This record gives sequence, C-alpha cells and structure tokens, in this order.
Amino acid sequence: MQQFVVPQFIDVEDKIFGPITTRQFLILLAAGLLIFVFYKLTDFALFVTLTAVLGGLALVFAFVKINGQPFHYFLLNLLQTLRKPSLRVWKKNLSDEELNFLRKLNTEKAPEKIARKEVKSGHIHDLALLVNTGGFYKPEDEL
Repeated sequence: MQQFVVPQFIDVEDKIFGPITTRQFLILLAAGLLIFVFYKLTDFALFVTLTAVLGGLALVFAFVKINGQPFHYFLLNLLQTLRKPSLRVWKKNLSDEELNFLRKLNTEKAPEKIARKEVKSGHIHDLALLVNTGGFYKPEDEL
C-alpha cells in the first residue's frame, strides 16, 4: 500500500526573526518606512502624532489576534457583515398597479395538465436493460 505524507501545522506561519513571522515583518517594515518619510517631510509635532497613530495601527495589524485569526481577517469579516447583514427584513411596499400586474401573471400562466401514460412491465424491463447496458441496448431493435 502506498503511503502519503500528510501536511501538519498548515495554520502556523513561518518565522523569520525569532517569534516574528513574514507577515508581521512586512507590516512593521512598511510602517517603519512610512514613519521615516513622515520624519523627513513633516515638522516634529505632526511627526510624533503620525508616528503614534501609524505605529499603533501597525502593531495592531501585526500582533493582535481575535478568535485565533489575524486582525486584518477580523476587520474584513466585520466590513462584510456591515455591508451585507444576514437578517433579511421583508418590506411590503408594492403599489396597486404592481399587485394587479402580479395577479395577471399568475392567472395567465396556469400549468397545463399532462396526460399520464400507462406503465407496463415490459417498458420497465426495457428501461432497466437500457440503463444497465449504458445505452447499447435499443428496445425498438428487438421488435
């Protein structure tokens, strides 16, 4: 019997610097580069304010986990939930014209009754042979 290697620990991210993963390192690197740009382009008071805000956001996105998931997954799920809530509320706001139109559609499309064919045991036998032979048996060939 052939054996297969089953991957384990697929939810664990690779670590590059001690306990820091690749994702965390890239987030902190991008935040560090933006803070450096802020240092070169802004005055000191604005630089300190922007550093505190951006540094805090970078630390939250890099290290905070909610229910075992990284923060950015939590944020994406939150935004999806706010955009498309799962509670559906039906608001009945149809006008009289729309109701009359819907009534006309329902009365015009009455389903036709199909005549029921009588089933004989020979037909069932032929159908079973047709299915079992994969379509090679033709019941009309035997007649």
